[in-house]
Amino acid sequence: MEGNKRWVSGDLQHPDRDPNRRQLVAQEQQPFGTILSCIDSRVPPELLFDTGLGDLYVMRTGGEAVGPVVTGSVEYGPMTSGTPLIVVLGHQRCGAVKAAYYSLRDGKPLSGNLQAIVKALQPAYEQAVREGGADPVETMARAQVKLAAADLRSNQDLAPLVGKGALAVVGAYYSLDTGEVESWPARPPDWLDESNGRYQVGDGRPSVGVHVNVPARVRMKRDSC
Repeated sequence: MEGNKRWVSGDLQHPDRDPNRRQLVAQEQQPFGTILSCIDSRVPPELLFDTGLGDLYVMRTGGEAVGPVVTGSVEYGPMTSGTPLIVVLGHQRCGAVKAAYYSLRDGKPLSGNLQAIVKALQPAYEQAVREGGADPVETMARAQVKLAAADLRSNQDLAPLVGKGALAVVGAYYSLDTGEVESWPARPPDWLDESNGRYQVGDGRPSVGVHVNVPARVRMKRDSC
């Protein structure tokens, strides 16, 4: 993830952010990745990966909560334009996860539609309770990433793309302290073997052994994310 390395070091390139790029993507977009992340103002994916205009589809919900509209939005890139990568991006000290955790622990529903976020995050809460640990909120935040990625990976429309190597779905976690993105699998799927134009994904996790066929337009962007 060269783009995130640049973010951490401060050696940013700010790619694809000029009038020429704007004109290039004015009629058609072909992002090379889809990111589902939190609404937190400190976690803007386009900045964390040092990307530019037309590079990423980005969906942001509280605590990466997933529902039908969100899932449909995530499906859009892979199913309509062959976007080969989906990243579910959680982060350190997530306020939405913290609020949901205490709401569920204390049995006190949140007001308005905030309760819909709590309901969506309940499976992650239950997993965090089972796992235990010194910081249950962080455990829950990481659990939510893994559960959301697993759900998308096994989605009835996305699973066939994953199975034939046209799509990789991975989880990732952003450190507010360091700016670094940790990905699961540990070797992120933007490692590209240019000799055959394929992403190689896997370290023993659900997407192990997947080789994602990548069109030339994506190979050109391999070092951005």
